[in-house]
Amino acid sequence: MASPRSSSDSTPAPVDQSSLSHLLGYHMAQADVPAKAAFYKYIGEPLALRHVEFTILMLVRSNPGITQKQLSQTLAVSAPNITILLDRLEGKGWIQRVRSDADRRLQHVQLTPAGAKLAKQSYERSLDCEREMLKHLTPGERTLLLELLDKVAKHRRV
Repeated sequence: MASPRSSSDSTPAPVDQSSLSHLLGYHMAQADVPAKAAFYKYIGEPLALRHVEFTILMLVRSNPGITQKQLSQTLAVSAPNITILLDRLEGKGWIQRVRSDADRRLQHVQLTPAGAKLAKQSYERSLDCEREMLKHLTPGERTLLLELLDKVAKHRRV
């Protein structure tokens, strides 16, 4: 079997990825590498936030009165797992759960003052993060990319 590099060249040959080029998941995973690096640089490390915590804070911030069940459905996370996540955020003092007066089975999730401050900070940092990560795309390309990804994601909700 031939070596992937010539004896006179110490640089390995590029890896042939063509057998994966038709897979959306592969492309998404490859694009996720710089996305995660940018997230941790701007939000994760400086604010000590995990992706899922950031997402929950943004959803609660944008949806006053959102219920625990709505969060579970939106994030496609089981009820027990959303409870664990919300317990963690509540333990950090970022959210509180309030029983609905109209339906005692429902719990509304709200930001605490500390959670609101963190959500605002992390949102502002997310704008810088996205600018850096997508700076090589034109505004039209950015819009198209997000529209297409949203279309793929919405298909799971059908």
